[in-house]
Amino acid sequence: MALTGVLRPGYVQLRVLDLDEAIPHYRDRMGLDLVSRDGDRAFFHASDEFDRHSVILREADHAGMDVIGFKVREDADLDHFAERLLDMGVHVDVIAAGEEPGVGRKIRFRTPTQHVFDLYAEMELSENGPAIRNPDVWVVEPRGMRIERFDHCALNGIDIAASAKIFVEALDFSVAEVLVDESSDTRLAIFLSCSTKAHDIAFLAGPEDGKLHHASFNLRSWEDVGHAADIISRYDISLDIGPTRHGITRGQTIYFFDPSGNRNETFSGGYSFYPDNPLRQWQAENAGKAIFYYEKALNDRFMTVNT
Repeated sequence: MALTGVLRPGYVQLRVLDLDEAIPHYRDRMGLDLVSRDGDRAFFHASDEFDRHSVILREADHAGMDVIGFKVREDADLDHFAERLLDMGVHVDVIAAGEEPGVGRKIRFRTPTQHVFDLYAEMELSENGPAIRNPDVWVVEPRGMRIERFDHCALNGIDIAASAKIFVEALDFSVAEVLVDESSDTRLAIFLSCSTKAHDIAFLAGPEDGKLHHASFNLRSWEDVGHAADIISRYDISLDIGPTRHGITRGQTIYFFDPSGNRNETFSGGYSFYPDNPLRQWQAENAGKAIFYYEKALNDRFMTVNT
């Protein structure tokens, strides 16, 4: 599959209540590298990422998510996607290069669920990214949960179908999998991919717009998910659920909370997706098994707590 246009999720900016408290969680427990700290923001990247940063923490008076950035193949793609977004009636802001350290110009838009997205083509390379000449499997021994990359976010909102439509019709994403209430023909969860991953963004139906359900990070193996569970227990990190497995996407997973209450996920696995694949569908009455394949039941916290 030749990747063109939108390549992947590139970064997420999360709001935290206390930056000094949040940094050890993301750096020491989760294993991200602290790239820089600038005022009320701290920038991180994961061990197997080439670009300067993928996670930004911003100190604020309430937790949640500010923006997700998706990287596109080349700068001309920004103009192409801006035109397509405008044709759909989506407002687009153009943000000059340098507004964020190491990042070129961006376009920014908001979905009907009131989530903010950036598209960008250029970011400086990390000073300590993966080796490219006679490369070892890692440059420095992995620490913490041994996160390899920022992977995706799942977002809560009311009109998730309208938000997903923008990604499909303007940005060329594919819907890989859905959870459907067949009695009303309503999609309760929509998983979209711009790559060969099971999902690069997910929208989950909820009573409020603009909410973050979780920010997710990829691990190499099921063994690493268990290792993350050991760290969660050792350092009394607030656990949501897991280790377990999803039916949707097939990922092996554990969910927990950062000190500000933002839900994190570390996971491994998941199926490979190609745009010619048939749509995978789960019925609402099987939602428990779809989300938590082993338990076959949803816990209240997973359904009601977001930021």
